[in-house]
Amino acid sequence: MRRIRNVAFSLISVSLFLCSGLAIATLGQATPAPAPTLPPGMVGSRTDDPRAKLSGGLYDAGEAALGLKHLQLLRKPDSFQLGTDNPDDPKIKQMLAGFGIADTSKIPKAVQLGIAQGAFTNSDLAFQGNHVFVGNYYGINIYDIADPAKARLVTSMVCPGGQGDPSVYKNLMFMSVESPNGRVDCGTQGFAPNPPRPAGQTGPNLPAANKDRFRGVRIFDISDITNPKQVAAVQTCRGSHTHTLVIDPNDKNNVYIYVSGTSFVRQDEELPGCSAEPPEKDPNTALFRIEVIKVPLASPQNASIVSTPRVFIDPRTGVINALQSAPQHGTGKPSFTNQCHDITVYSAIGLAAGACSGNGILLDIKDPVNPKRIDAVNDPNYAYWHSASFSNDGKKVVFTDEWGGGGGPRCRATDPNIWGADSIFRLESNRLKFASYYKLPAAQGETENCVAHNGSLIPVPGRDIMVQAWYQGGISVMDFTDPERPVEIAYFDRGPVDANVLASGGTWSAYWYNGRIYSAEMARGLDILELSPTENLTQNEIDAAKAVQVNELNVQNQQKIVWPRKLVVAKAYMDQLERSGGLPSEQISSLRAAIVKAEGSPGEMKKLKSFASSVAKRAGQAKSVADSARLMALAEILRRPEA
Repeated sequence: MRRIRNVAFSLISVSLFLCSGLAIATLGQATPAPAPTLPPGMVGSRTDDPRAKLSGGLYDAGEAALGLKHLQLLRKPDSFQLGTDNPDDPKIKQMLAGFGIADTSKIPKAVQLGIAQGAFTNSDLAFQGNHVFVGNYYGINIYDIADPAKARLVTSMVCPGGQGDPSVYKNLMFMSVESPNGRVDCGTQGFAPNPPRPAGQTGPNLPAANKDRFRGVRIFDISDITNPKQVAAVQTCRGSHTHTLVIDPNDKNNVYIYVSGTSFVRQDEELPGCSAEPPEKDPNTALFRIEVIKVPLASPQNASIVSTPRVFIDPRTGVINALQSAPQHGTGKPSFTNQCHDITVYSAIGLAAGACSGNGILLDIKDPVNPKRIDAVNDPNYAYWHSASFSNDGKKVVFTDEWGGGGGPRCRATDPNIWGADSIFRLESNRLKFASYYKLPAAQGETENCVAHNGSLIPVPGRDIMVQAWYQGGISVMDFTDPERPVEIAYFDRGPVDANVLASGGTWSAYWYNGRIYSAEMARGLDILELSPTENLTQNEIDAAKAVQVNELNVQNQQKIVWPRKLVVAKAYMDQLERSGGLPSEQISSLRAAIVKAEGSPGEMKKLKSFASSVAKRAGQAKSVADSARLMALAEILRRPEA
């Protein structure tokens, strides 16, 4: 989530309030503003969708679903909830004081309550074995998901500092910290507010320098999953809004962390070497860069920053602020891109896709310590480039636009369906070529913060399918196999947290992991869902996706999906070829009959090889690239099927 101007929705907004003197917007926990008029020639989301008019409520909202079955909601533990809805409760002022807000006289009480509740917002997810790690602005909760229908809380680790995005690798857990209330010791008391400023003083009011403040990446030893122990805390100048775990296939002794900081630059007095000056005044400015942390696996306590790549540089001139946004929505002014929000690395192909505020960028990461930009795009329909995902074959990239920062209603019938949307690019010869947009098709209400957010691939063979969070727009499953014609094939949505006022909530991240979909619901807790068959997705395709099992998942460290040569995968390909007309019906019927005989019979399984040549031959005659790939993959399974 991008934290701009709306403190009622996030702690980073508090940082901005403290540090740059921005006025507090009263969108959160307040009566929503009138809907805008749809710009001429543009189309909004549909109001005839079942999701458009769901009833509100925190735990009793109306629900709508297609192709997704809800298994369980695990509410946030008590220690990760404010515990009051009363804006006069002393807890509110205590929480605000920890953020450095002493004078609350000019902040509406409803907004004060929103700030305090935002301190317990669920954020991103990571997975390892039978555990899911749920990030939160207040720390991390770890759940046992051995039985996804009966998941249970294992560990609650209180450690404030927002956003709390986690990743895991073997016995290590990493956590992003950006807010100025973060402490080295994970304490909950925050820091004392600044004294009143002298009359007439203007400019940023940064928190007073303090040696106990922490903003950067924490590293924990999770050998004992019930008792994570902090072993390192690497400070950075802008903190860590998000981070990306990078595994170098040529380096078995270390892992690397790409740090994306989007908040204010702290003072040199607090962290030596930090500068917020423009590059023409200070070529060593902490703006216009990312940080790379090297983590020795044998001694993670020695983790340190080893490089600060200038990923926005013009390599010909050496100008470090060489990228700009397009004029937002055709009326704004271009601005220099000085930060990345999210970077997704795909080490198997040596590339990373960076969603960097005003631009989408492509990086060469073959040398992970020194990533080099090789392409960049911008778009006047994009307000803020937020996150990115590759297709499994590395030939497409999906970027998201977090228009409004995640705090506003941006999926209304009056909001253009190309603003706050996904953009899908073909990747050809390391160049990004725009193909189309995709946006949640169902209109959402005035009290539902909604815009494109985090998602992951679902490993259905033969198709490019992504599950994605849309905040209070819920979960949408998109098929982008044809990048010019993406289509929704499943969804799950609830009504607003509050039907009367705009209150923060909804799905922050929705990821597929070993056969289920896990959703970090910002206000409510952890949702667990599973796919169910529809006319757009068969049970064979779902079962083939479940055949892919991994031991760890950090979505921004994208791993190549490899399907086993199992007969259920072959059956998934045949369902797709039947749907597209890529194989004659009589050939599909005879092949299905042969597979039925082969299941459980090694002798019959060997006979499947006789079908392989005719299937492979049809690949050269296929009507589409997708069908050709399916036919070749099917032929390979038939040649060497696995039991």
